Formats: sequence, C-alpha cells, structure tokens
Amino acid sequence: MEIEWKDGHLSVYTFPYLRDACPCALCEEERSKSGRKAGEAAKLAPGALPMFKAAVKALSAEAVGKYALKFAWSDRHDLGIYSWFYLREVCPCAECAAGRRAVPGGSRQP
Repeated sequence: MEIEWKDGHLSVYTFPYLRDACPCALCEEERSKSGRKAGEAAKLAPGALPMFKAAVKALSAEAVGKYALKFAWSDRHDLGIYSWFYLREVCPCAECAAGRRAVPGGSRQP
C-alpha cells in the first residue's frame, strides 16, 4: 500500500508490515511483552523450527471517518484502526526509521 502525503513524502507499506504494526490493544500488549516495535515480525522462540506460514493478506480495507483505515486480515484479525497519524508514525522508509532511532527512547515520531 502506498500513501503520498501532502508534504510529498511517499510511504510504502507491505501488508505483513501493516499487520505486524496493528495498533489494537491486544497487538500493542503482545508487542510490548516481546519487546517488538510496530511493524516488526515476531521472532521464533530459541530452538523452535520455522514453520510455513502463509503471508497475511488484507481481505478488505475501509475508511473510518476521515481519520483512519481499518483492515480485515486473512488471519481473521480486524480490530486495529490505523489513523493517518499512526500510519505516518510507523512509515517504514529509511528516513523515517532513522528519525525514530534518533529520538530518545525510540519514541514514534512522524
């Protein structure tokens, strides 16, 4: 998915990245417990063998008012509401990622 922002910045998101960045409370809690950042895939437990897992796909996307998008995912998850602000905060491009690393504590900044 691509978003061209009013300032000319282009954000390109893969669906697996967006699914791993789900902003719902359940996903945020799971990420905080495992120490993952938004968009970062879950790591295998030590000694675990990688199993085939079909790539997650967006089955549908709908606007939530004028402020957000909501996806229904192929893994049956549909709780996250991705505000435009949040999508800009988690932009995966190198420039935005470097900006997040530069902020003390790794805080998400647009």
